[in-house]
Amino acid sequence: MKATVEDITGVKKRLIVEIDSSEIDQRINEAYRTLAKRAKIPGFRPGKAPRKILESYYGPQLLEDLARDLVTETLPAAVQETETFPLSYPVIEKGNLKAGCEFRYTAVMEVKPQFELKDYMGLEVEKEIPRVTDEEVSKYLEEIRTAHGNLMPVEEDRGIREGDFAVIDYKAFEGGAPLEDVKAENFPLEVGSHKFHPDFERQLLGLKKGEEARFTVSFEEDFFHQKLAGKTVEFQVRVADIKLVELPDLNDEFAKNLGSEFQSLDDLREKIREDLEAREKKRVEQELKTRLLGKISATVDFELPESLVESELNRAVENVRQNLIRSGSDLEKAGISVQKMRDDLRPASEQRVKNMLILGEIARQNDITIGEEELNEGFRDLAVNLGQDPQVVRRYYEANQAVESFRERLLEEKTLNYLVSGAKIIEVEAEKLKSSEPEEVQMGVK
Repeated sequence: MKATVEDITGVKKRLIVEIDSSEIDQRINEAYRTLAKRAKIPGFRPGKAPRKILESYYGPQLLEDLARDLVTETLPAAVQETETFPLSYPVIEKGNLKAGCEFRYTAVMEVKPQFELKDYMGLEVEKEIPRVTDEEVSKYLEEIRTAHGNLMPVEEDRGIREGDFAVIDYKAFEGGAPLEDVKAENFPLEVGSHKFHPDFERQLLGLKKGEEARFTVSFEEDFFHQKLAGKTVEFQVRVADIKLVELPDLNDEFAKNLGSEFQSLDDLREKIREDLEAREKKRVEQELKTRLLGKISATVDFELPESLVESELNRAVENVRQNLIRSGSDLEKAGISVQKMRDDLRPASEQRVKNMLILGEIARQNDITIGEEELNEGFRDLAVNLGQDPQVVRRYYEANQAVESFRERLLEEKTLNYLVSGAKIIEVEAEKLKSSEPEEVQMGVK
């Protein structure tokens, strides 16, 4: 067997494998001897049919099967010999298999790009000093209070005001024709929250329970609902009810009702501050890693394997799809175009792939690995976050052939921690950091 490699691009190779004619003849003869023992041909006893008869009956299929077997047997050895390791199964182009001739096939494959990283340790990087203000604690406390409020019908005879929850039935029309899936009954909308569209919510002000109205709203080109984006839509609305949130008093009793760990409102405030500080610290650490990896990424440029980009893009699209399903919706109901979503997500997916390849190369250069104990610890940490038993979590990953991908995530995080440990970190206030930072595409670090 002879194996050679041709470059198609920096990340796409053509592996050419040639098998000598003498070996081909030997394999063909062996195949016919094996076939003769089991072939049933009218007029001939088993094993007695002449070769010519066997060729006329089975020749094309035998040669096709043998060509496939030869590729299966020789491709791994050719890959090892040429050190051309594919990222996914290659596209095989086979020649014709004939007696007395060498057999030649090609395997077109994508491989990891070759690139050089220099001076990635000791980089200077800014880190935000995490702060949690009294105002942020109060805001979060108010959110908890609102979440424990009750929606109560408005008893007085009045129209909708800002802050009310309008319970509405609505239908949408474009050019007089109804828009599919843009309708609802008993839909609660907090007026003035801008959770739908400001103009739509303004049109509801003053309407009383039982009243109907028709009005038009012009939606921006980038409006989140694709079935409404860029359109001028007429709505038919009926107010089914008007409600207000009745909020509980903020006192010690309110705190005690949230759990036995709270004996007073001050206890609740302190717990909120601790949680916010932990969240801020995690955010700051993650943004530090993103910033540092961004600096390293900016120093090197290389071609990205399309198979890795497509895989990452598919994962990102599937995450959006699953999030919508968990919220009781789907892509069609949300009016989201899959193609537009893929176009929008592609830059971040490409950056994610670039980051992954850079971290993989840094890990290789510095012999950074994830051992079995670290893998077990990773599953234990994940189980704590999910509120599950570690063995149950691990069995789930094993059943879905996802253990190695989880190991890769742990390796990326370990490599990032290694880079941070060698960086020159300058702590700055958030205002200074934000004012000095150019707008960047999110690095996609997980």
